[in-house]
Amino acid sequence: MPIPLPPSWRERLSGATWEREPEGESGGLIYRIVAGTGERLFLKYGEGAIADAVADEAIRLRWLQGRVATVRLVSTAIEADAAWLLTSAAPGKTGDAWIEERPEFLPQVISGFATFLRTLHALPVDDCAFDASASVRLSAARKLVSAGVVDETDFGDDFRGMSAAAVLAKAEALASHASGRVVTHGDFSLGNLLLDSAGEVIGCIDVGRLGIADPYQDVAILWENLGEFGDAAQRMLLAKLDLESLDENRLLFHRTLDELF
Repeated sequence: MPIPLPPSWRERLSGATWEREPEGESGGLIYRIVAGTGERLFLKYGEGAIADAVADEAIRLRWLQGRVATVRLVSTAIEADAAWLLTSAAPGKTGDAWIEERPEFLPQVISGFATFLRTLHALPVDDCAFDASASVRLSAARKLVSAGVVDETDFGDDFRGMSAAAVLAKAEALASHASGRVVTHGDFSLGNLLLDSAGEVIGCIDVGRLGIADPYQDVAILWENLGEFGDAAQRMLLAKLDLESLDENRLLFHRTLDELF
């Protein structure tokens, strides 16, 4: 086996086939697994700070079960300085995978994402214990900037050439525009929902940043993603979300802050 496993998992995954997947935002190791029984699974594994991120995702995924369409949590384990998260492999494809395969499917992808987002944002905030507010995310961003771990070469076109400190200062200046409290995904990109061939969402993934925050936390990331496909795609998203116009300052705050993660 390519990674150590908790003792209780070893029999279940004995004889399984393993395929390495690209690393997620948290930097953890991700594997697509087919167990000896034919069961298809995904496993995330991390050590140190990455273990904390894997554990955070496991806790949030457990909370989401039965509330919205999501992958099924199979098992999770935390031991010493390591964490594991085992989930089912949903049969759908991510939004970006569908668009790459069938560009004409873009409207269905946008509709599916918008429908899911409306459901997620309608969840009772009093039931959610995870704080992802602007103040919490700004505090995390300050630590990343101070540690010098923000990749300034990965900034988007609007932030190209800026230092991480300058981007942080811009986000701090805009923070007062973040308002509203809903349950947010936290990284609502085209790669983090799975859809079937009818455009129905059958599962969300990568929920380690889920928590109570301004709804534009999710709107801004998806809006930015859809910019690759032109203004019409972005306008379609706004129509599906019943947003007659964008609050440009709220949008810019979340776009700016997201550059630091």
